[in-house]
Amino acid sequence: MEQNKVSITARLQTVKHNSGKSYSQLAEETGLTNVYVAQLLRRQAQLKTDTVPKLRAALPDLPDELVYEMMRPPLRSYDPNLIQDPTVYRLNEAVMHFGESIKEIINEEFGDGIMSAIDFYCSVDKVKGVDGKDRVLLTFDGKYLPHTEQKSEHMVSRTRPLGNQ
Repeated sequence: MEQNKVSITARLQTVKHNSGKSYSQLAEETGLTNVYVAQLLRRQAQLKTDTVPKLRAALPDLPDELVYEMMRPPLRSYDPNLIQDPTVYRLNEAVMHFGESIKEIINEEFGDGIMSAIDFYCSVDKVKGVDGKDRVLLTFDGKYLPHTEQKSEHMVSRTRPLGNQ
């Protein structure tokens, strides 16, 4: 199954490359974020029915069989060797370095909880710094999910008397 994903991803990347369009251009044409478009073309996200016509318009050479594959729930995975790439390593390093402070601020602003990585938007933008140099702007926009107190009376499995299943 993993080899099939590799093959499909390679074909999707070829279609994108042959289009001459960037992820940001495809994002603008589809109304998605540039990272989500990349996730679609790497089989890390599922193509939704409403987006198919927009993606077909943006990538007219996209074969029907690949569109069908993209509409299937993906096997979300990553290559463990990816951390060796300097960009990925530095991003991981930044999250690890700032993570504890980010967590404290989330808890301070929202309460005891986390940021969802499922109800989540991500984009990468190029901006100019105050010194005029190019800067990478990463936006992580995730829904807040509060931790819940685990009361036994709220457990669905406990709302029925045992033995009456």
